[in-house]
Amino acid sequence: MAAPPLLSSQSRRRQVSLKKRLDVLYQTFDRAYLDTDPLAFVHRYSSEADREIVGFLASALAFGNVRAIQASVSALLEVMGESPSAFVARFDRRLHDSALDGLYHRWIRQEDLAALFVVLRAMRERAGSLGAFFMLGYVPGDETISASLTSFCERARALAPAGPGKGSVAPFFASPADGSACKRLNLYLRWMVRDGDGLDLGLWQGISRRQLILPLDTHLVRISRALGLSHRRTPGWLMAVEATRSLALLDPEDPVKYDFSLSRLGILNLCLHGRDPLDCGKCKPPRLRVRGAARPGAHRNTSR
Repeated sequence: MAAPPLLSSQSRRRQVSLKKRLDVLYQTFDRAYLDTDPLAFVHRYSSEADREIVGFLASALAFGNVRAIQASVSALLEVMGESPSAFVARFDRRLHDSALDGLYHRWIRQEDLAALFVVLRAMRERAGSLGAFFMLGYVPGDETISASLTSFCERARALAPAGPGKGSVAPFFASPADGSACKRLNLYLRWMVRDGDGLDLGLWQGISRRQLILPLDTHLVRISRALGLSHRRTPGWLMAVEATRSLALLDPEDPVKYDFSLSRLGILNLCLHGRDPLDCGKCKPPRLRVRGAARPGAHRNTSR
């Protein structure tokens, strides 16, 4: 990914200082903090097929209150049984719709989940796995994952059942072509592509980490602005790309490595949101109360 200057007026010294602080955060928020993230659900499964399916579902429902996310994902996985991938492989709306009775997550309803299972099953039947289906439209030379993700979303939506009462899969496949930040899909891609730190799983081979885009949520919008990663006013795909390019100055090979640690600041309510007299750009991790306050398992009422 091309990496323009973080800010035209900022020096290399500023970048080095920021990298040092973010590297401390990256080392601080390690695997011990998995239970504060929906990624924890994926680590409960050993088979790659189950991890791929659970990863999609957990990231797809990763919006809203932390406890609500955990409750929704837990309820859905309980219905799917011991092997979520096997549940998807045999899913038939005529036989299994009733199993989803009462399941919802905010505006996601039972019929939307059923439509999603139809699409996930069709993806696996056509390509063998969700990763293989994604790779059918992968563009290796693309600067970002935009074209590949757009293709994935268009092809996924085309597999959806049509007609009244059939549900909608559009919320699960937000596309860069629509200007969306695609937070949940970028989160899923991070989980599937990255590995090596005990957090992400690295199940999808052949996709460059350099192409991944920051999963931009409300926490990261605020933090990205505070750190000068982006100065766009409107959250969306362009802001996500700009913030990622800024992080690429610090680690061009793996810019989204900082996502998990930065998002802990918001999820665990450690970012002072400008309430501290010190400028956020000068703030050091201890000032953000990283030590002591950010206990593994200490959940707050905010989420990704």
